[in-house]
Amino acid sequence: MAEYDLVVRGGTIIDGQGNTPVRADVAIRNGLIVAVGRVDGRGIREIDADGCIVTPGFVDVHTHYDGQITWENRMVPSSNHGVTTVVMGNCGVGFAPSRPDDHEMVIKLMEGVEDIPEVVMAQGVPWNWTSFPDYLDALEQRASDVDFATQLPHSPLRVFVMGRRGVDLEPATQADLAEMRRLVAEAVHAGALGVSTSRSLFHRFRNGDPAPSVGTGEEELRALALGLKDAGAGVFQCIPSLESTAEVEMGVFREVARTSGRPVNFSLLLPNSDYVDALHDAAREGLTIRAHFAPRATGVLFGLDLSYHPFSLHPSYRAIAQAPLAEKVERMRDPAFRRQLMAEGPDDPNPAFVKIVDMREYLFLFRDPLDYHLSLEDSLGVQARLRGIALDDLIYDTLLEDEGRAILGLFSTEPRTYVAAMHPLVESDLAIMGLGDGGAHYGMICDAAYTSYMLTQRRNGPLGHSLPALIQAMTNRPAAAVGLNDRGVIAQGYKGDLNIIDLDRLTLYRPEIVRDLPAGGKRLFQPSTGYRATVVSGVVTQQDDQPTGALPGRLVRGARQAPAVPRMAA
Repeated sequence: MAEYDLVVRGGTIIDGQGNTPVRADVAIRNGLIVAVGRVDGRGIREIDADGCIVTPGFVDVHTHYDGQITWENRMVPSSNHGVTTVVMGNCGVGFAPSRPDDHEMVIKLMEGVEDIPEVVMAQGVPWNWTSFPDYLDALEQRASDVDFATQLPHSPLRVFVMGRRGVDLEPATQADLAEMRRLVAEAVHAGALGVSTSRSLFHRFRNGDPAPSVGTGEEELRALALGLKDAGAGVFQCIPSLESTAEVEMGVFREVARTSGRPVNFSLLLPNSDYVDALHDAAREGLTIRAHFAPRATGVLFGLDLSYHPFSLHPSYRAIAQAPLAEKVERMRDPAFRRQLMAEGPDDPNPAFVKIVDMREYLFLFRDPLDYHLSLEDSLGVQARLRGIALDDLIYDTLLEDEGRAILGLFSTEPRTYVAAMHPLVESDLAIMGLGDGGAHYGMICDAAYTSYMLTQRRNGPLGHSLPALIQAMTNRPAAAVGLNDRGVIAQGYKGDLNIIDLDRLTLYRPEIVRDLPAGGKRLFQPSTGYRATVVSGVVTQQDDQPTGALPGRLVRGARQAPAVPRMAA
């Protein structure tokens, strides 16, 4: 008779705590790891992990699956890259709390900030909630291939409390602040992992209006912090203002941390030593403030079948933007159309998008096998100079390659320089790796595969890390940063979430378009190979890079304590 639900045999255990890898078995029963070492008993299911590493399931604490979880059961493109727990409700945007009259506003905000098509949300989101506790109750009825947790987003909260005044960025009254404080505590008591906001002017409605949270005063942030203090739990997540300085923004985060007595996680979007120095100063003060960073240069993907490219806001292109890809390619190959389009410039009410499509310096063509450490010499700008042609002419021709399916990557900075600058943060306890944004930017960004990227392109070498350090940065450290202390470690009593990975086969491919959203919507998906299995709560959800159809993932309400039983080292 089988003693365990699952036994993984003979793999190299990377335990998530930075310890030396060892060869051992792992046994899981009732969703928990019950033995690590030599396991003599049998499992109902067994996996031969010989030649593979066995890691805890990866934990991604910066996603936007708030809508996707309500209409879909698979949280791709995260779950096909070893992620077993996602945290959503980031950047101050989400779908709750929300009254019926506010649904259109919330949808338009998510469209502008997170590039989710309005028609997809209008058809996909069921709106079977009003308050945030209602939303959690609705999520509790959902099953997924990963566990999911969420935070209370500031923008819908502000509108829920203030109505149109909140959208119009009017100052909150004392009564408004008291109600926001109450609702933050209520949400955390109901199971939110914390509260999130954004101070970034980049976060706007599609028409260019700022998100409701942007520009709110520090008194309002203090009300959110006091809500966390009242609850005695939760984290504060924030996108800083890119127009401000590290001194000002870290001053705000310090005050939030002092007021709430809770951790603050903020997004470090570009290398900035002033922020890093301020993190150490805050730690010496006894404050818990962590920088959430992307391990490789972030950016936007351009293509004729994607949301944007350098000519997508030109009036002539707008006229064909919704046409089938083959028709767009045919029109763009017409010399007269090309001359007309190239004579135009971008025209859009949202200055953020105009800025994006006007960027040219770090623009690259993505090819397989995908290399994220491209040098400036590989950029289209340098290639255009070497060929003696205009850069926009090269961009235009490149977009038409592969019958219009070419994908260009626009990075925020030179890729290798970015990796070198962020390298020390990977192993820092003051930083959290991520910013993959899974569930958002369906036609612009595909960074949720950062876990596979780290394992394929950041092992060893001058800018690499040891396997124990890499796995800890993707498991135990992010889980603990949001209070999920029951996972991210392979040891007795921890949650039975695992990856069995054949590193010799692990390959990351360039993103591609799939059409599987509500209303026929499309999104970016990034394939990989080399994941022999992914396990959630002892159930195999992915095997040999394919979904099994199993959906053991459930809503995680609130923080989780580490196992009380003694840890059994591998």
